[in-house]
Formats: sequence, C-alpha cells, structure tokens
Amino acid sequence: MTLQKGDTAEDFELLDHNGNSVTLSSFKGSKNVVLCFYPKNHLFACPSKKVFEMAKSVISVYPQIIGTETVLFAISVDSVDSQADFVKEYEIPYVHLSDPKKKACKKYAGTNIAGLAKRSTFVIDKNGVIRDVIREINVSSHGQEILDSLSIIKV
Repeated sequence: MTLQKGDTAEDFELLDHNGNSVTLSSFKGSKNVVLCFYPKNHLFACPSKKVFEMAKSVISVYPQIIGTETVLFAISVDSVDSQADFVKEYEIPYVHLSDPKKKACKKYAGTNIAGLAKRSTFVIDKNGVIRDVIREINVSSHGQEILDSLSIIKV
C-alpha cells in the first residue's frame, strides 16, 4: 500500500546527484517538500521525452516553487552518476535523488511491472503531512500543478 493524501510522510535517506545524503525529516518544521517520482532518466538508450517535458515544465516555475518555502526533489531508481549526468545534460536547477534499492519509490509512488517508480508527485507540508498526491500527471503543465497544490498550504 502506497502513501496517500493525509498520511504522515515516511522518512527516508537517499543520495543526491552529487553523492550527498538527503534525509526527508531534516526539512520538517522548516520547508514544504515536493517529491516528484518518475521511472528513469533514459529509457531504451534514448532520452525519455516525458521525463524531459516534465523537467521543462517544473523548471519554468521553479523560482515560484522555491518562493513558497519549498524544496523539490526528483526521484528515480537511477544511479547517482546517471542522476548527475541527467542534471548536467538538461541544466536542471533542482536536486535529483537516487533510489536504486527502491525503498522510497515503493513507499510513495509504487513500482510498475519493470520495477520502476510510477510517475507521481507528493506535496508534503512543513509538519510532514502529505497534503496532495498527483498521480495523473500532465507532463507539459506539471509545474503549474505543483504550484496549485502548494497554494493550499498556508506558507
């Protein structure tokens, strides 16, 4: 059973694209957190158009997202090196987390038949409560979807 709206966010510790440890609970009391789960950076040896479209959409409103006292993380089963390459290749301003053991992916997004995270986004308030879960993601407007979800949280 994956986490749902209204649940307390379960803590995790993952490595970011620079190899630094990130713990979800370290933001409790100070920042809202957005977790964007997605399957993989590159599928079938070519860039996944959906991943890139989603990244472009989020990048377009990223200043507004962080302006709401929010940190945003993209999470997939990719290795730290793959995450670093993807962030550099597409000049992505937000942190990508590596979950090769699929612990956070399974708890939050769930995994598909291939063992990859299902595309979904979790909006967590400063108290560690999941305020919104977006599972039907429109990759071209996902940045705005995130902003809309954040607007229901009192900053």
